[in-house]
Amino acid sequence: MTRCALLGDGIETARTSLERTRGLLGTKKLPRGGGLWIVPCRSIHSFGMRYEFDALFLGHDGKVVGAHPRFRRNRISRIFWKARGVLELPLGTIGRTFTALGDEVVFQTTGGGS
Repeated sequence: MTRCALLGDGIETARTSLERTRGLLGTKKLPRGGGLWIVPCRSIHSFGMRYEFDALFLGHDGKVVGAHPRFRRNRISRIFWKARGVLELPLGTIGRTFTALGDEVVFQTTGGGS
């Protein structure tokens, strides 16, 4: 089933070791439409976070292999061995979009810039 649900239109990517280590630390909140794609990544933690968020672990084919709606502060996730990366989203995004295990997430870039 295709839902064509928009998970975010302001998703940033963390690819370098420093970007992945920093993640969302130091941010005050994730605005609706915002998010962080951390790649590669198979497990996350929320030590030092100021807020709860949703997390989707995606496999190499873009399918959801793990989901953490309402990932609480000061927690560590289990390891999702089949994950390529994790998409961290504002709290409530998974429920609002009805995203479930096995769903395919497609990243699209906008044609912005000159």
